[in-house]
Amino acid sequence: MVKHIGIVACSAEGAALCYRTICTEAPSEMGEHKHPEITMHTYPLSEYMVHIRAGNWDEVAQLMLSSARKVAQAGADFAICPDNTIHQAFDLVTSRSPIPWLHIAEGVGEQARKKGFTHLGILGTKYLMTGPVYSDALKKFGIATEIPEEQDREEIDKIIFKELVNGIFLEKSRLCFNKVIQVLRHRGCDAVVLGCTEIPLIIDPNDCPLPTLDSTRLLARAALKRALGKT
Repeated sequence: MVKHIGIVACSAEGAALCYRTICTEAPSEMGEHKHPEITMHTYPLSEYMVHIRAGNWDEVAQLMLSSARKVAQAGADFAICPDNTIHQAFDLVTSRSPIPWLHIAEGVGEQARKKGFTHLGILGTKYLMTGPVYSDALKKFGIATEIPEEQDREEIDKIIFKELVNGIFLEKSRLCFNKVIQVLRHRGCDAVVLGCTEIPLIIDPNDCPLPTLDSTRLLARAALKRALGKT
């Protein structure tokens, strides 16, 4: 029995990429035009941002839980969240959730270990880069992490919230990411985590100073495996 995937979304572009990845990659495993059942729910990003900016992760968790209950009521067997930043509330959610969850950073850690990476640069919102989501999750894989300097963090955060979440992808912003990644490379990183679910939409892996770990697509693939009973 193929499991029903629940997507607890936050920002539109990243959630859409996660959804599309599941739907487009499933047929190679399941057959032409086939994919698992998927139910997605999201509150407006604005509702999340009020609590994120205030550092109120209990309220972020409440929004995530409300979405989880909705997708569970629709029949979802487990939940994923294609948003890295709000994973800071993950532990507040899972103990009260009606269905189990997959953690976005776990899939990144497993892929990094598989590829032999040991020192990862972390890109994302300023809340994600300075928060514990990846540093905590990657410890058990024995993987070290680095984040950009404050000025670069602020510029990346601005690009994410002013451009990427609104579907705006500018060449100057792509080059800005590459510049920051080059600095991380000089600091010893052997790969970079695209830790905002919209960043994979602007980064070109073939023109990037470091190998990339695409958190959005890795989460989608982990969900597909779980739905097919392969994990």
